[in-house]
This record gives sequence, C-alpha cells and structure tokens, in this order.
Amino acid sequence: MAEFIPYGRQDISEADIKSVVDVLHSDWLTQGPVVPRFEQSVAQYCGTEYALAMNSATSSLHAACLALGLGQGDWLWTSPNTFVASANCGLYCGAQVDFVDIDPRTYNMSISSLEEKLLVAERQGKLPKIVIPVHFAGQSCEMKSIRALADRYGFKIIEDASHAIGGKYLTAPIGNCQYSDITVFSFHPVKIITTAEGGMALTNNAELASRMSRLRSHGITRDPALFTHGSDGPWYYQQIDLGFNFRMTDIQAALGVSQMLRLDEFVTKRHAIAKRYDELLVDLPVISPWQHPDSNSSVHLYPIRLELKQLKLNRRQIFDALRAQEIGVNLHYIPVHTQPYYQALGFKTGDFPMAEQYYEQAISLPIYPSLPERHLERVISALKAAL
Repeated sequence: MAEFIPYGRQDISEADIKSVVDVLHSDWLTQGPVVPRFEQSVAQYCGTEYALAMNSATSSLHAACLALGLGQGDWLWTSPNTFVASANCGLYCGAQVDFVDIDPRTYNMSISSLEEKLLVAERQGKLPKIVIPVHFAGQSCEMKSIRALADRYGFKIIEDASHAIGGKYLTAPIGNCQYSDITVFSFHPVKIITTAEGGMALTNNAELASRMSRLRSHGITRDPALFTHGSDGPWYYQQIDLGFNFRMTDIQAALGVSQMLRLDEFVTKRHAIAKRYDELLVDLPVISPWQHPDSNSSVHLYPIRLELKQLKLNRRQIFDALRAQEIGVNLHYIPVHTQPYYQALGFKTGDFPMAEQYYEQAISLPIYPSLPERHLERVISALKAAL
C-alpha cells in the first residue's frame, strides 16, 4: 500500500526533542522560565511589545475578547470561512455573533462587504464592538482598510492569525499589531510552528497585556499595585478577575523556542512547494490560490477550487478518489453559519454566498515543509486521474 500523505504535518528535529528533554530534566515543567523566553522570541520576531502564551489559540481568542470588554449586548463579527473558534469566542463572552462574507480571490473577509454591513449596522444601532478578520491559509487580510473602518465606526480588531505566523503584510511581520488591538497565533501541530497544542496573543497595549495575563491564570495577580489592600507576605496574591487556566507549560514553550529558530526556513519551503503546485496545476480545471500583492503568505494551506462545470465528477467524488490513493486531502472550511448550532441561532444557507460557493468547490492539497517532490508529484498525478 502507498504511504499516506497527510494534508499537514509537524516537522520535529533532534534539536526540538533535546529542548523538551532539557525541560523534563529541569526543576520546572509547567510555569517556569521557558514560557517567557518563548513569548520574548515571538514578540521580538513580530516587532510587538507584549506576547502572552496560552494553551490554545481558542483560549487566546477568548481572553482577547474579554480583555477588550466584550459582553452581553455586544456584537462580534468575523469571517464565515474559518474554524468555529473564531466565532465561538464571542459567544463565550455572552455577545452576539455575525459574519462578513469573503472576497472571492483571497477567501479573506471582503472589505466591500464589511463596509456595506457597517453602513446598515450604524443605521440599526448594531455596530460591532469587535471585528475578527481571519488570515485564511496564512495570507493577511487587508488590514489597513479594516483599520480605517475601525477608526470610522469605533470597533476593536483582533487578528485571527492562527495560520499566519511567519507571513508579512505590507513588508512587515504579521503580528506586529500595527493595524489591530490584538493578534492571535496558533501552534497546533499542522500550523507553521508547533508547541503540540498552544496559542499566543500579541499586543502593543500594556493594559490589554496585563488583563490577558490575569485572565489566563484564574484572574490572579501578584502585583502589589493592583492589590485592594496591603500584602500579607511574599507568598501573597489576589484574585481580582474571574479568569481561567489558559496557561502554556514550559514543556510546550521549549518546543516553541526551538521551532522559532526554523520559522523562516519553514515558510521558505512552503513557498517553494506552493510554487511547484502552481506550475503543475496550470493546465488543469482548478483555480490555484491567489496572493494579494500587499501580502506575503505563510502558506499554511494550499486550497484549490475545482472548476466543477468543466468536470464530470463532483467535489465529493474527486475528494474520495484522492483519499483512496492515500492522499490526505482536507477541506477548509465548512462555513460557520451553516453549522447546526449557528443555524439554531437564526443563520441559514444563502446568507453568505461567496463563502458557500468557495466551500462547494474547495479541496486543500497536502503542504508541509518536509513534503518531498515525489509525494507532491504523486498528489498531482492522482488529482489529474481524478479530474
């Protein structure tokens, strides 16, 4: 049987393993010196003042929303072309959630759709408190335009950059928060770098950083300046918020520190693989990913769109044919508003047609730094046969 080719895969080196083993031999497994070292490495890479490591990007989004004061009576808007966590974080806070349709070329939040929706929401008195643009597949949204709209309509911005560490927007690293209040990264194994599970929230705002730091650790502070009364002694702390246990461990952070040393190498390899796909797909009835000239994607995913009108098979049949050849294609994403939970909230099929059309045609091809040429060619060969 042919070797299975997954759509994504972590790249773990001996140096990565040694970094984790070193922590296992140390005095600290959970909250030690390696977590702040990892935070510093990401903040320095992105050019951001503060970075808060957490146990997942989902936790980071939740903490970011709470830090910005999202609550009952508020609205959060995001893209329907994302994982459910980008929307769920608003519901966790008791807010209402809505979506903005996608651009048919970038598959990111459409600026024109956002502007039109804001005009209507302003008349209705339902402007969002937070907008979460999602950098789908590693390509930045048009953040300068979104920032201009935020300044005009008064909403806060959380960049869901779960796919995008190592990417750039207008030549600057994604995560620098130049156009947003907070940026969130994911370090799940299929992402650009991994800490097994893990996430991070970045910001240039000291107060937001302080709030998120407390929220990730039960709402507790050891800062005497925040105490309601004097300290009882060196052991003393106070819980001043209702927080959570969103903390990352030193074991995970050690892997992250080591992986950061190869981040640029990973992104370069992903670009090379994407370019090769572009070349091999040029004569096939598919649409390859389009890169906005303002963005340098981290190429987390390589989603193609099938030109179904030119094909005899439907998307499901092509997907199954590739899986039958041990090629682990996947699909990113089922539009969030079509999920049963969100349909029970009042959303329905047809609400966001561009996201739905993309979903009907999309297949994500395998892409990860260690993908060998022979496997890439096998993917293309199987795709040609299926088409």
